[in-house]
Amino acid sequence: MILSSFTDQMGRTVLLPRPPQRIVSLVPSQTELLNDLGLNTSVVGITKFCIHPSTWRNHKVIVGGTKNFQLDVIEKLKPDLILGNKEENSKEKIESLCERYPVWMSDIFNLDDALVMIKAIATINEKSKEGEVIAQKIAKNFSELKKLAMKSVLYLIWREPWMTVGKNTFIDAMLESIGLRNIVKDQRYPAITLEEMKQLSPQYVFLSSEPYPFKDIHQRELKKTLPESKIILVDGEMFSWYGSRLIKAPDYFRTLKLD
Repeated sequence: MILSSFTDQMGRTVLLPRPPQRIVSLVPSQTELLNDLGLNTSVVGITKFCIHPSTWRNHKVIVGGTKNFQLDVIEKLKPDLILGNKEENSKEKIESLCERYPVWMSDIFNLDDALVMIKAIATINEKSKEGEVIAQKIAKNFSELKKLAMKSVLYLIWREPWMTVGKNTFIDAMLESIGLRNIVKDQRYPAITLEEMKQLSPQYVFLSSEPYPFKDIHQRELKKTLPESKIILVDGEMFSWYGSRLIKAPDYFRTLKLD
């Protein structure tokens, strides 16, 4: 048997005897990508957070969450490829899957990483042309995005405790693509107090729609602490999903009407 060899974004070699016919996706943004590549019939399992396309939830097997996916459910699906992500999935459970199945892992920090992932997943599934079209659309749309003059922003993702987005994250790269300066210097996703927010005094505060569902009430709450900041509810998918949804992101960023 001749095996095709692919290298994932963690530097691991993934061997496949044939193009995948039974795919389990453990990453919502990559699930949407699979649909946009025309791989509807090849995908058999997704997570409960894979909300795009919405119709898939009616006829694909839900294997659990991105962290607590159920190994026994995946086993019954007999996948010949599993798609995961270093940050979004449980390391221990991914390692368990790797012992039994081909698992291709993404590791995304910026737009270039996302474009590499898109083309790689397309190639694995013999959809190279489709992947190239998606990647080119994304690159073109971002290249036409007019940047701001590096105004400061605080991007919040959780409450009780308040949590923000720091450096070395995909969201940080998206903020920079708009021309915003992430005011948080710490790495990854640090907790932050109201007093610390006040000391940072950001020009903008973005309240993400995910993972915490921020609403108008939280906007008003923060305004009491940060009266001089412009506080905006934003679509978290546009800042954190690194699949084909990136095609839509630049147009969405323009709707924020940032000064």
